Amino acid sequence: MWVRADLPQCNVDCTATSSSTIIVKFADDTVVISLISDNDERAYLEEIKHLENWCQENKLLLNVSKTKELIVDCSKKQERHYQPDLSWSCHTNSLAKEARQRLYHLRRLRDFRLPSKVLRNFYTCTIESILTGNITVWFGNSTKQDRQALQRVVRSAERITHTELPELQTIYYKRCQTKARRIEKDPTQPNNRLFSLLRSGKRFRFQQRE
Repeated sequence: MWVRADLPQCNVDCTATSSSTIIVKFADDTVVISLISDNDERAYLEEIKHLENWCQENKLLLNVSKTKELIVDCSKKQERHYQPDLSWSCHTNSLAKEARQRLYHLRRLRDFRLPSKVLRNFYTCTIESILTGNITVWFGNSTKQDRQALQRVVRSAERITHTELPELQTIYYKRCQTKARRIEKDPTQPNNRLFSLLRSGKRFRFQQRE
């Protein structure tokens, strides 16, 4: 059976009209993504109107019941939250929230009178691992307020385990040093030439990109 009809070329002429908006099409799903700055929604609303007119012209119906509008202030990729202003408050807030939830389990283990060593191991595996994930990427550019919020989680864990736990700042420094030494020892690493040790062998020489 052959069907001949003038079908709308959605992948060709249904394109975004604004540089701040993109239209993502897959099969029968369409997503309109727009960057809204300074609460100016004009480009976004015009794009929606343009899409509506395009559907009417090509005799297509929009399924309004399945249409959803989402306002996203930050996005998550590879366990990191990104914000338009490149700050890390959204990311650190997410880490603190998840870590505080796991403090409940740590308290339950304490109530069972488990040894402090076991409680500390549980903290290291399930809470510290969250607080320090990708720490070399974001901790150095986080605000003092965000760092204090994360450190309060550590202080709470210290009271529960009755042990002294490493500060996040210390962990950050050690992991930066480990990463720097790994780059310095790998001649195939693109940033290898930026890392060279001083005569003492303990500190790196400061260099700038050309």
